[in-house]
Amino acid sequence: MDELSEFRELVASIKNDRVAQKQKETRDAWTKYVSLSMIVIAVLAAVCSQKGGGFSSTVMKQLNEATFNQAAASDQWSLYQAKSIKQSLAENEVDTVLATDAQNQKRLADLQARAKRYESEKKDVMKEATALEAKRDRARNQADHAARLGSALGLASTLFQVGIAIGGVCLIVKKRWLWAVSLTLALLATLQMVRVLHFM
Repeated sequence: MDELSEFRELVASIKNDRVAQKQKETRDAWTKYVSLSMIVIAVLAAVCSQKGGGFSSTVMKQLNEATFNQAAASDQWSLYQAKSIKQSLAENEVDTVLATDAQNQKRLADLQARAKRYESEKKDVMKEATALEAKRDRARNQADHAARLGSALGLASTLFQVGIAIGGVCLIVKKRWLWAVSLTLALLATLQMVRVLHFM
C-alpha cells in the first residue's frame, strides 16, 4: 500500500509540475512578443545607422568638393592678380612711351592692345573664380544639410539602441512596463527617422 500511495504522490507531483509549467508559460507568453519587437527595433536601428552612414559620406564628399573649388577659385584669383599686375605694367609703359617718345606709335598701339587684352582676360578669370566660389558655397551648404540630417538620424539610432537595451532588461526582469518604455522609445526613434528621411 505504501508503494501505491507513493506512486499516487509521484503522479500528483508530476501533474502539479505540468500545471505550474503551463501557468508559467501562459504568464510569460507575452515575452515572445517582446522578443519579436526587439528584432523589429533592431532592424529599424540597422536601417537608421545605414542611412546615417550615407549622410556622413555625403558630408565628406561635399566638404572635399568645397575644398577643391576653394583651391581652384584661389588659383583663379591669383591669375586675376597676375593679369592686374601685367595690365598695370603695360599701362605704365604706355605712359612712359607717351611721355618720352611720340614716334613709337606702333609700340604704343601694341602696349595699349596688351592692356585691353589683360582687362578682358581679367573679366573672364573673375567670372570663373566667382563660379568656382559659388560651387564651393553650394557644396558647403549641402555638407551642412547632410550633417544636420546625419545628426538627427544619430538621435534616432540612439533611441533605437536604448529601446533595445530596455527590451532586453524587460525580458530578464519580466516587467511589462519596461516593454512599453522600449516600444515608446522605438516609436519616437521611428518618427525621428521618418521625419529626417522625409526632409532629404
